[in-house]
Amino acid sequence: MKRKPDLLWVLVILFSLGMVTTGYTQSQWEAPGTPPALALPGR
Repeated sequence: MKRKPDLLWVLVILFSLGMVTTGYTQSQWEAPGTPPALALPGR
């Protein structure tokens, strides 16, 4: 069962990345004149 910690870390990383990206897109939506679709790739 060596794969369990790896799977756990992958889930943790995916969850943290999801939180960061959703927070970033929300901040971009609040700023007028900057579409999130155009602002995300430049990050």
